[in-house]
Amino acid sequence: MAAVRATLDESKVKLCGAIQFVNLFGIGIGITIAASVSMLAIKKAGCFHKEGHKGDCNSSSMSPYIAIYGIMEIFFSQIPGLDSMWWLSILATVMSFTYSTIGISLGVAQIVANGGIQGGLTGVAVGINAAGKSITDTLKAAAPSEAKVMKKATAVSVAVTTVIYLLCGCVGYAAFGDGAPDNLLTGFGFYEPFWLLDLANAAVAVHLVGTYQVITQPIFAYVELRAAAAWPDSAFVGTREVRLWPTAVRVSVCPLRLTWRTAYVCVTTAVAMAMPFFGSVVGLIGAISFWPLTVYFPVSMYIAQRRVPRGSTRWMFLQALSAEVSSGGQVLNRTVAPGAARGKVVWLVYWHSGRGCGCG
Repeated sequence: MAAVRATLDESKVKLCGAIQFVNLFGIGIGITIAASVSMLAIKKAGCFHKEGHKGDCNSSSMSPYIAIYGIMEIFFSQIPGLDSMWWLSILATVMSFTYSTIGISLGVAQIVANGGIQGGLTGVAVGINAAGKSITDTLKAAAPSEAKVMKKATAVSVAVTTVIYLLCGCVGYAAFGDGAPDNLLTGFGFYEPFWLLDLANAAVAVHLVGTYQVITQPIFAYVELRAAAAWPDSAFVGTREVRLWPTAVRVSVCPLRLTWRTAYVCVTTAVAMAMPFFGSVVGLIGAISFWPLTVYFPVSMYIAQRRVPRGSTRWMFLQALSAEVSSGGQVLNRTVAPGAARGKVVWLVYWHSGRGCGCG
């Protein structure tokens, strides 16, 4: 939003902010569900190891794990500057490499056990979600050296992420063919060694705890900054010291921060518990928001910043590029929407049949 505000008018800023916040809200719910699935998978792995691969280990409810994850996020959301702590990035990197390496290694082992590759090249489909977009050249506050370092760091991280995603997708399909599970670690394409699956799923859950905080920080900051600007003298917005009874320890507490962040996490947790199929909808939200956030606004900022004359060859080329990607996005939406709807219907049938709520 800061980049859009620096180059475009206020209406575009509001539109960009609305799309971003809806996208981040949906991603936060999807992260809650994904982390809970990984936590539940740890229990299932132990059950399958004890009861055998045919054991009845799929009747557990996911709601308690969603609630546990929500409680953890409420606690972490109250830690000031958590998203900017250097150790959080290191922890996320270690966790990411841990579960990715385990998944790829188990896939390779399965290929060896199968005696060859399953499926064909036409069946490989890999989805990559570009969570970060480098637009540092539109930010006037960044120093040249800082912008240069950030561009290099972004390029390296995107390249490494792409390679890992491609490896996971291709190895998973090569190991299981058309029967590949949606998630190699939670779909139980593998059952043993169960402790290694537990380690991988624990790494996923820990990684997503930090990811949720990073994703929601822009929403937290927006509301809190707007409230501070509107009511600068309010005691509810300000910070006060309170004593932790029965100790003599005193901590700084912001009533707005405490209530607003807790309420937000409770809402995302409640939606995740009520609609555990929401992860299918997140894909649709991402597809819809792809064109405006990735193409339209960057192109508009470039035109405004470089003062590209309206009607010039460069201006027409950029508009044609934006329109072409938009038409491609509409095709993608028509493709993703039925898949998201199908996943939603399947989950509804599963949920209301009693199995999804742990009643079957």
